[in-house]
Amino acid sequence: MNLAEYVRGLPKAELHMHIEGTLEPEMLFELAQKNDVELPFVSVAEVRAAYDFDDLQSFLDIYYAGAAVLITEEDFAALMRAYLERAIADGVRRAEMFFDPQTHTQRGIDVGTVIRGFRVAMDEYQDRISTGLIMCFLRHLGGEEAVATFEAARPYLGELIGVGLDSSEVGFPPELFVDAYALARQEGLRLTAHAAEEAGPDYVWGALNALGAERIDHGVQSERDPELIERLVQDQIPLTMCPISNRQLKVFANLGDHNLKRMLDRGVKVTINSDDPAYFGGYIGDNYIETAQALGLTRDDLATIARNSIEASFLDDAAKSQLLDELATFLG
Repeated sequence: MNLAEYVRGLPKAELHMHIEGTLEPEMLFELAQKNDVELPFVSVAEVRAAYDFDDLQSFLDIYYAGAAVLITEEDFAALMRAYLERAIADGVRRAEMFFDPQTHTQRGIDVGTVIRGFRVAMDEYQDRISTGLIMCFLRHLGGEEAVATFEAARPYLGELIGVGLDSSEVGFPPELFVDAYALARQEGLRLTAHAAEEAGPDYVWGALNALGAERIDHGVQSERDPELIERLVQDQIPLTMCPISNRQLKVFANLGDHNLKRMLDRGVKVTINSDDPAYFGGYIGDNYIETAQALGLTRDDLATIARNSIEASFLDDAAKSQLLDELATFLG
């Protein structure tokens, strides 16, 4: 089988994907029309042309504008369905998906509307793909708002598997969110956090030591601190890397410069994910394929990355074993 067939056949988990970031231009226009939302674009082609970013902030500005078309439970369900179809086609057996409640509550949308909409679609697909929701706090809104968001979502905690931390990174260190993470920990939720995408390794230390993060989302700048790499390897702390995203946001000039292969070879538990695939032009299968081609990853490397993704998931041991068996069967 060719590389694309191998990648799409490889049973894997996706651990770093923002569901609002799967809003394709066609759906953006469809929902804008349905909900009478005025867009700053006149065509799908114009939207795609705007998806050319210089850095994280230039992307976030368009990302938040796009989310304004999501209003009803059915809108959120439609968004989720479209992603799950693509994930299944890419061989994803487990998807742990980020969502940003504050992006919607700031527009007057109740957090229950968001979660119920997602849940409708997740339930429809439960026989085809295992799913979990991770509620993210927007860093630029600060720690107090994160606590308020957690409290507002309290009636729906049973629908969540964990909490995360995303949005503008530099200037908003993990330590600002200690209280919100303490609340999540008390409720038995799993903990992850974006760190060292654009900021330095100290943000990873903060996520691990102050927040108790079990996974690090991105983490590419960790390489600048040998002691941190040692910790990541020793404790097998997973990094949910998003190579195409890093290229599109100019974290690396091109995929050939990415440090994923170096980290993998040093024993860091790296995974490959899509981040915001509609905006960055690549779902998880594309990320595996393009990264493999750019960095010369072998099929054994890709199998290790897929295995890492299953082991790094927040599934229980029995469910992980089942997926690992499926992976072993595929690999023969």
